[in-house]
Amino acid sequence: MSHKTTLLGAAASIVLLASGVTAADAGHFNGWYVGLEGGANWVQDNNFTLTGNVCALEVCGAEPNVAQFGSANYNTGWSAIATVGYAFNNWRVELEGGYRRNKFSAAVFDPGDVIETPGDSIAIYGNSRLTEYTIMANALYDLPLMDRLSLSLGVGVGADDAQVRIGPLRDNQWNFAYQGIVGLNYVLTHRLDLFVDFRYLRVPNVDYSASFGPIQIHSQDYQKETATIGLRFDLWPDEEAMEVAAPPPLAPELPPAPPAQSFMIFFGFNKCNITPEADNVLGQAAQAAHQMSTVTVQIVGHTDTKGTNAYNQKLSECRAHAAKSNMVAKGVSANSIATSGKGETELLVQTADGVKEPQNRRATIDLQ
Repeated sequence: MSHKTTLLGAAASIVLLASGVTAADAGHFNGWYVGLEGGANWVQDNNFTLTGNVCALEVCGAEPNVAQFGSANYNTGWSAIATVGYAFNNWRVELEGGYRRNKFSAAVFDPGDVIETPGDSIAIYGNSRLTEYTIMANALYDLPLMDRLSLSLGVGVGADDAQVRIGPLRDNQWNFAYQGIVGLNYVLTHRLDLFVDFRYLRVPNVDYSASFGPIQIHSQDYQKETATIGLRFDLWPDEEAMEVAAPPPLAPELPPAPPAQSFMIFFGFNKCNITPEADNVLGQAAQAAHQMSTVTVQIVGHTDTKGTNAYNQKLSECRAHAAKSNMVAKGVSANSIATSGKGETELLVQTADGVKEPQNRRATIDLQ
């Protein structure tokens, strides 16, 4: 099974889990976070040139100091990556530390270069490997796709410490590196995401100067593909839990006469269902409507500023309709109730755009 098939399978598994909340929850982090991930790493075969005393590696021809040409083949390896970052308005900036390790499957040289077995073009060294440490600065955007699911697209630049070991030859070099990142994020809780990431990392021309020989190696670009799965934890204060803990303002109690004329109910984030508290207030409003000889009920829905204007307009209308259905079920004539939605245009608490505010997620019920 190829690494691309593995990545797509993991992505499909997360898609099947996506249900329960809206796409507004995707990219929901706001503040500092940490992440930890691990998975597989593939290094594309690359060409290299050996110069110097290459006979020390038993790959020289008739002239010991003539450059030898070859290519390196790598086995599938593994990787571990840790990140710390800051999220805002669906954007994330982060610092990434990575570890990758791949063993060589073979070092291939031009036919006839191996003097002990003329015509044989393959030399394999036991325990030969490529180990790399990376430090990258990334910028990513989380694009909401569906319930609980978002797509991440990003780029990164930084440094790569490539440590090569081929038989007796070993050396390491720090080099400039850059990468592209694509991933899928699934909201487990409001502070924890499960995600899969795919990185394409490239390190331009790498030169080694090994003390064994001495020998110099000039290698083509390292091109690596890394597929990982991990968890990302939000370090910011538990905003939604704080919202749930804060009770909505109490509606005024009904005096014996005259009945109250205005009522207000509140909704959960991105919800238009009637909570038990809201049902109690709507019961008081329905009772007041029954006590009035003639009544017209005006219900207006509202939202906070999290989400687009078009989406919030529909959400506010949904809240108004939900309140009307509740009052009709309590015996108030549907013909006497008018509904409308104001989206995020009439805030009870003034906030900036993209802010979750519990008191702005409301509907007002006016009896006339």
